[in-house]
Amino acid sequence: MSDIKKFMYVNRRAPYGTVYAWESLEVVLIGAAFDQQVSLAFLDDGVYQITKGQDTTQLGIKNFSPTFSALGDYGITNIFVEKESLEKRGLTVADLIPLKYEDENDNYAEKDSIKLVSASDLVKVLEEQDVLLNF
Repeated sequence: MSDIKKFMYVNRRAPYGTVYAWESLEVVLIGAAFDQQVSLAFLDDGVYQITKGQDTTQLGIKNFSPTFSALGDYGITNIFVEKESLEKRGLTVADLIPLKYEDENDNYAEKDSIKLVSASDLVKVLEEQDVLLNF
């Protein structure tokens, strides 16, 4: 049996206004750097964390959304987005930052990291994890 545990970071909150989204991203990158098997889930207002075109100038804070584009470089290739959360907010996958990775097992072909899943399928994915961290 492998000692590597599956960590799922569940993101439910909007990207700004609290520290949850930023701290989740920091912990995800740290975990991946230490060879954890990391996945992310975005649901509820958490889907806004990975939307295109975020502009934080009116808030006077740094826009950290471009950092999500580096997830593939850290080996984070399983990013689950709940379909119902997108639909409820009038969003589609086309509204999200394109999150890609290079598959070294497929001649470094660029592949999508985002997996659009129903709420019921997301429950199944969450049940397969060893550790769930909610932000």
